[in-house]
Amino acid sequence: MSDADAEKRIAAEAAADLVEEGMTVGLGTGSTVALLLPAIAARGLSAIRCVATSVATEVQARDLGIAVEEFSELERLDIAIDGTDQVTPDGWLIKGGGGAHLREKIVAAAAERFVVIADSTKPVGSLNAPVPLELFSFGLRSTLDRLGPEVRLRDFPPSPDGGIIADYGGEIDDPQALAARLEADPGIAAHGLFPPDMVSAVLVGAGGTVQRLTLS
Repeated sequence: MSDADAEKRIAAEAAADLVEEGMTVGLGTGSTVALLLPAIAARGLSAIRCVATSVATEVQARDLGIAVEEFSELERLDIAIDGTDQVTPDGWLIKGGGGAHLREKIVAAAAERFVVIADSTKPVGSLNAPVPLELFSFGLRSTLDRLGPEVRLRDFPPSPDGGIIADYGGEIDDPQALAARLEADPGIAAHGLFPPDMVSAVLVGAGGTVQRLTLS
């Protein structure tokens, strides 16, 4: 196991300890969540209700004996746990390397607590491109023309909801302004900028310890 994977694992295990019997739990997507799921399964909890943000997470969870149900059956979640591609000192995230950021954002917004887990390479001083985008397939050429050369399609399978995955490659001087600009375009289903007010805690594996970032 690489140093980064070892750091992800200890952060994932710390996050798994936050899951308690009777909770409703949102499960994210990606390599860090792939380490979270065995840690949750090892807890032996029998009365948690989980929703998954991707087919890959759902399949792995069920293989480990974790019950997963449709999100339409739940109104709120007690906790959601997911990884991140980048996190700044004030709590802005870039997510979506796995192409599931629309579902990840819906799940995070529905949770009382959104806990982010990461290795020590993920904290950054400021966000850097790319920012993943999910575009509607309807009118795609028009959307790309409107967004301009800063947005390029990614050679990637469609999202779990059939969206087209692309990346914004421009400057990110002001994440809030960029998020508002991207949200204003009707061709964009979701972007990978997650605001600080969505984040409850960030757990970072660093060496052999887990650090809880104090968000400024």
